Amino acid sequence: MYNVIGVKFELSNNIYYFDVNKLQLKKGDKVIVDSENIIDFGVCVTDIKTESKDNLVFPLKKVIRKVTKKDLNIYNENQKNAEEALIYAKKCVKKLNLSMNFISSYYTFDKNQLYFTFTAEERVDFRELTKKLAQKFKTRIELRQIGVRDKAKLIGGIGPCGLFLCCNTFLTDFNSVSINMAKNQFLALNPSKINGVCGRLLCCLNYEDEIYTELKKDLPKVGTTITTENGTGKVVSVNIFNKSYKLELDKYTIVEEFVK
Repeated sequence: MYNVIGVKFELSNNIYYFDVNKLQLKKGDKVIVDSENIIDFGVCVTDIKTESKDNLVFPLKKVIRKVTKKDLNIYNENQKNAEEALIYAKKCVKKLNLSMNFISSYYTFDKNQLYFTFTAEERVDFRELTKKLAQKFKTRIELRQIGVRDKAKLIGGIGPCGLFLCCNTFLTDFNSVSINMAKNQFLALNPSKINGVCGRLLCCLNYEDEIYTELKKDLPKVGTTITTENGTGKVVSVNIFNKSYKLELDKYTIVEEFVK
Protein backbone atom coordinates (compact mmCIF):
# COMPACT_ATOMS: atom_id res chain seq x y z
CA MET A 1 0.00 0.00 0.00
CA TYR A 2 1.15 3.53 -0.82
CA ASN A 3 0.34 6.91 0.69
CA VAL A 4 -0.53 9.16 -2.24
CA ILE A 5 -2.20 12.48 -2.94
CA GLY A 6 -4.04 13.74 -6.02
CA VAL A 7 -2.52 16.75 -7.79
CA LYS A 8 -3.74 18.92 -10.66
CA PHE A 9 -1.65 21.07 -12.98
CA GLU A 10 -2.17 24.29 -14.91
CA LEU A 11 -2.88 22.73 -18.31
CA SER A 12 -5.00 19.77 -17.23
CA ASN A 13 -8.08 18.98 -15.22
CA ASN A 14 -6.91 15.38 -14.83
CA ILE A 15 -5.82 14.22 -11.39
CA TYR A 16 -2.37 12.65 -11.05
CA TYR A 17 -1.33 10.71 -7.97
CA PHE A 18 2.05 11.26 -6.32
CA ASP A 19 3.93 9.64 -3.45
CA VAL A 20 3.54 12.04 -0.49
CA ASN A 21 7.23 11.45 0.38
CA LYS A 22 6.46 11.48 4.16
CA LEU A 23 5.14 15.06 3.92
CA GLN A 24 2.10 16.26 5.86
CA LEU A 25 -0.19 17.38 3.05
CA LYS A 26 -3.87 18.15 2.65
CA LYS A 27 -6.34 19.19 -0.01
CA GLY A 28 -5.63 22.75 -1.19
CA ASP A 29 -1.88 22.65 -0.53
CA LYS A 30 0.37 23.93 -3.32
CA VAL A 31 3.27 21.61 -4.02
CA ILE A 32 6.41 21.19 -6.14
CA VAL A 33 6.55 17.75 -7.76
CA ASP A 34 8.83 15.63 -9.88
CA SER A 35 6.77 14.88 -13.00
CA GLU A 36 8.24 13.10 -16.04
CA ASN A 37 11.75 14.51 -15.45
CA ILE A 38 10.23 17.99 -15.07
CA ILE A 39 9.92 19.93 -11.83
CA ASP A 40 6.47 21.47 -11.80
CA PHE A 41 3.98 23.40 -9.68
CA GLY A 42 0.66 21.77 -8.75
CA VAL A 43 -2.27 21.94 -6.36
CA CYS A 44 -3.45 19.07 -4.15
CA VAL A 45 -7.08 18.27 -4.91
CA THR A 46 -7.46 15.36 -2.48
CA ASP A 47 -6.29 14.56 1.01
CA ILE A 48 -3.70 11.83 1.53
CA LYS A 49 -5.14 8.41 0.72
CA THR A 50 -3.84 4.85 0.81
CA GLU A 51 -3.93 2.98 -2.49
CA SER A 52 -2.83 -0.47 -3.59
CA LYS A 53 -0.23 -0.96 -6.30
CA ASP A 54 -2.93 -2.12 -8.76
CA ASN A 55 -4.66 1.27 -8.64
CA LEU A 56 -1.55 3.34 -9.38
CA VAL A 57 0.64 4.09 -12.39
CA PHE A 58 4.33 3.30 -11.93
CA PRO A 59 6.99 4.53 -11.63
CA LEU A 60 5.26 6.61 -8.95
CA LYS A 61 6.56 10.18 -8.89
CA LYS A 62 7.10 12.06 -5.63
CA VAL A 63 6.02 15.35 -4.13
CA ILE A 64 9.26 17.23 -3.51
CA ARG A 65 7.99 19.82 -1.05
CA LYS A 66 5.23 22.21 -0.14
CA VAL A 67 5.43 25.50 -2.02
CA THR A 68 7.51 28.10 -0.20
CA LYS A 69 7.28 31.87 -0.53
CA LYS A 70 10.31 31.75 -2.83
CA ASP A 71 8.64 29.04 -4.97
CA LEU A 72 5.51 31.17 -5.27
CA ASN A 73 7.55 34.15 -6.45
CA ILE A 74 9.23 31.96 -9.08
CA TYR A 75 5.83 30.63 -10.20
CA ASN A 76 4.40 34.14 -10.55
CA GLU A 77 7.47 35.25 -12.50
CA ASN A 78 7.10 32.22 -14.79
CA GLN A 79 3.46 33.17 -15.41
CA LYS A 80 4.51 36.66 -16.40
CA ASN A 81 7.22 35.31 -18.73
CA ALA A 82 4.76 32.87 -20.28
CA GLU A 83 2.38 35.74 -21.10
CA GLU A 84 5.21 37.62 -22.80
CA ALA A 85 6.10 34.45 -24.73
CA LEU A 86 2.48 34.17 -25.89
CA ILE A 87 2.56 37.72 -27.29
CA TYR A 88 5.79 36.92 -29.16
CA ALA A 89 4.36 33.65 -30.51
CA LYS A 90 1.27 35.44 -31.86
CA LYS A 91 3.52 37.90 -33.69
CA CYS A 92 5.48 35.00 -35.21
CA VAL A 93 2.27 33.38 -36.42
CA LYS A 94 1.33 36.57 -38.27
CA LYS A 95 4.77 36.88 -39.87
CA LEU A 96 4.74 33.24 -40.98
CA ASN A 97 1.11 33.56 -42.14
CA LEU A 98 -0.01 30.44 -40.28
CA SER A 99 -3.70 29.64 -39.83
CA MET A 100 -3.63 29.03 -36.11
CA ASN A 101 -4.87 30.83 -33.03
CA PHE A 102 -2.84 30.68 -29.81
CA ILE A 103 -4.91 30.28 -26.64
CA SER A 104 -2.45 30.02 -23.75
CA SER A 105 1.15 29.46 -22.74
CA TYR A 106 2.73 27.88 -19.69
CA TYR A 107 6.25 27.46 -18.30
CA THR A 108 7.01 24.45 -16.11
CA PHE A 109 8.35 25.46 -12.72
CA ASP A 110 11.95 24.66 -13.70
CA LYS A 111 11.46 26.47 -17.07
CA ASN A 112 12.76 23.39 -18.88
CA GLN A 113 9.63 23.34 -21.03
CA LEU A 114 7.35 25.96 -22.53
CA TYR A 115 3.89 24.86 -23.63
CA PHE A 116 1.61 26.63 -26.08
CA THR A 117 -1.98 25.64 -26.82
CA PHE A 118 -3.67 26.65 -30.06
CA THR A 119 -6.72 26.00 -32.22
CA ALA A 120 -6.71 25.56 -35.98
CA GLU A 121 -9.29 24.62 -38.59
CA GLU A 122 -6.89 22.27 -40.34
CA ARG A 123 -3.47 20.68 -40.01
CA VAL A 124 -0.67 23.26 -39.59
CA ASP A 125 3.03 22.88 -40.41
CA PHE A 126 4.57 24.74 -37.47
CA ARG A 127 8.14 23.45 -37.73
CA GLU A 128 9.54 26.87 -38.63
CA LEU A 129 7.54 28.45 -35.81
CA THR A 130 8.92 25.92 -33.30
CA LYS A 131 12.48 26.74 -34.38
CA LYS A 132 11.91 30.46 -33.87
CA LEU A 133 10.39 29.92 -30.44
CA ALA A 134 13.19 27.58 -29.34
CA GLN A 135 15.85 30.07 -30.50
CA LYS A 136 14.11 32.89 -28.68
CA PHE A 137 13.39 31.19 -25.34
CA LYS A 138 16.25 28.63 -25.17
CA THR A 139 14.06 25.84 -23.83
CA ARG A 140 12.05 22.89 -25.06
CA ILE A 141 8.91 23.99 -26.91
CA GLU A 142 5.70 21.99 -27.13
CA LEU A 143 2.75 23.11 -29.26
CA ARG A 144 -0.57 21.45 -28.45
CA GLN A 145 -3.51 21.71 -30.81
CA ILE A 146 -6.81 21.62 -28.93
CA GLY A 147 -10.46 21.46 -29.96
CA VAL A 148 -13.23 23.93 -29.19
CA ARG A 149 -14.29 21.94 -26.12
CA ASP A 150 -10.75 21.97 -24.76
CA LYS A 151 -10.59 25.71 -25.43
CA ALA A 152 -13.72 26.28 -23.35
CA LYS A 153 -12.30 24.03 -20.64
CA LEU A 154 -9.07 26.03 -20.58
CA ILE A 155 -10.56 29.53 -20.73
CA GLY A 156 -13.72 28.96 -18.69
CA GLY A 157 -16.88 31.04 -18.66
CA ILE A 158 -20.54 30.99 -17.68
CA GLY A 159 -22.93 28.40 -19.11
CA PRO A 160 -26.58 28.97 -20.08
CA CYS A 161 -27.53 27.71 -16.61
CA GLY A 162 -25.76 30.70 -15.05
CA LEU A 163 -23.03 28.58 -13.41
CA PHE A 164 -19.35 28.24 -14.26
CA LEU A 165 -18.68 25.75 -17.06
CA CYS A 166 -18.65 22.11 -15.95
CA CYS A 167 -15.60 21.40 -18.11
CA ASN A 168 -13.66 24.17 -16.37
CA THR A 169 -14.62 23.22 -12.83
CA PHE A 170 -14.99 19.46 -12.31
CA LEU A 171 -15.15 17.44 -15.54
CA THR A 172 -11.93 15.58 -16.29
CA ASP A 173 -13.02 13.89 -19.52
CA PHE A 174 -15.40 14.69 -22.35
CA ASN A 175 -17.98 11.93 -22.61
CA SER A 176 -19.79 11.38 -25.89
CA VAL A 177 -22.92 13.52 -26.27
CA SER A 178 -25.46 12.95 -29.05
CA ILE A 179 -28.51 14.73 -30.41
CA ASN A 180 -30.54 11.66 -29.40
CA MET A 181 -29.96 12.62 -25.77
CA ALA A 182 -31.74 15.93 -26.36
CA LYS A 183 -34.60 14.12 -28.10
CA ASN A 184 -34.75 11.59 -25.28
CA GLN A 185 -35.27 14.45 -22.80
CA PHE A 186 -37.96 16.15 -24.92
CA LEU A 187 -35.80 19.24 -25.50
CA ALA A 188 -36.38 21.63 -28.38
CA LEU A 189 -33.67 20.98 -30.98
CA ASN A 190 -32.67 24.63 -31.04
CA PRO A 191 -28.87 25.09 -31.21
CA SER A 192 -29.06 28.14 -28.95
CA LYS A 193 -30.71 25.99 -26.28
CA ILE A 194 -28.79 22.73 -26.49
CA ASN A 195 -25.31 23.95 -27.46
CA GLY A 196 -22.73 25.19 -24.97
CA VAL A 197 -20.40 28.18 -25.29
CA CYS A 198 -18.02 25.94 -27.27
CA GLY A 199 -20.67 25.48 -29.95
CA ARG A 200 -20.95 21.74 -29.26
CA LEU A 201 -23.81 19.92 -27.57
CA LEU A 202 -24.05 20.62 -23.83
CA CYS A 203 -22.06 18.16 -21.73
CA CYS A 204 -24.88 18.17 -19.17
CA LEU A 205 -27.21 16.41 -21.63
CA ASN A 206 -25.36 13.32 -20.44
CA TYR A 207 -26.20 13.77 -16.78
CA GLU A 208 -29.91 12.82 -16.83
CA ASP A 209 -30.09 10.78 -20.02
CA GLU A 210 -29.93 7.45 -18.20
CA ILE A 211 -32.79 8.26 -15.82
CA TYR A 212 -34.95 9.57 -18.70
CA THR A 213 -34.35 6.32 -20.55
CA GLU A 214 -35.30 4.32 -17.45
CA LEU A 215 -38.47 6.36 -16.80
CA LYS A 216 -39.62 6.06 -20.42
CA LYS A 217 -39.13 2.30 -20.53
CA ASP A 218 -42.79 1.40 -19.81
CA LEU A 219 -44.31 4.27 -21.77
CA PRO A 220 -45.39 4.07 -25.44
CA LYS A 221 -43.62 6.21 -28.00
CA VAL A 222 -45.26 9.39 -29.27
CA GLY A 223 -46.88 8.71 -32.65
CA THR A 224 -47.61 5.03 -32.08
CA THR A 225 -51.13 3.63 -32.23
CA ILE A 226 -52.25 1.51 -29.28
CA THR A 227 -55.45 0.04 -27.89
CA THR A 228 -56.60 0.61 -24.29
CA GLU A 229 -59.83 0.15 -22.34
CA ASN A 230 -60.92 3.54 -23.68
CA GLY A 231 -60.37 2.56 -27.29
CA THR A 232 -57.74 2.69 -30.02
CA GLY A 233 -55.85 5.89 -30.65
CA LYS A 234 -52.59 7.66 -31.38
CA VAL A 235 -50.17 8.62 -28.59
CA VAL A 236 -49.73 12.41 -28.80
CA SER A 237 -47.65 13.06 -25.65
CA VAL A 238 -46.11 11.33 -22.65
CA ASN A 239 -45.40 12.46 -19.09
CA ILE A 240 -42.55 10.42 -17.69
CA PHE A 241 -42.81 11.88 -14.20
CA ASN A 242 -46.35 10.69 -13.46
CA LYS A 243 -46.09 7.71 -15.83
CA SER A 244 -48.93 8.80 -18.10
CA TYR A 245 -49.58 9.47 -21.77
CA LYS A 246 -52.31 11.17 -23.79
CA LEU A 247 -54.19 9.19 -26.40
CA GLU A 248 -56.06 10.81 -29.28
CA LEU A 249 -59.08 8.60 -29.92
CA ASP A 250 -60.59 10.86 -32.58
CA LYS A 251 -60.52 14.47 -33.72
CA TYR A 252 -62.39 15.65 -30.63
CA THR A 253 -61.41 13.16 -27.93
CA ILE A 254 -58.11 12.98 -26.05
CA VAL A 255 -57.83 10.83 -22.93
CA GLU A 256 -55.03 10.47 -20.40
CA GLU A 257 -53.88 6.96 -19.62
CA PHE A 258 -51.65 5.85 -16.74
CA VAL A 259 -49.16 3.01 -16.85
CA LYS A 260 -50.07 0.38 -14.25
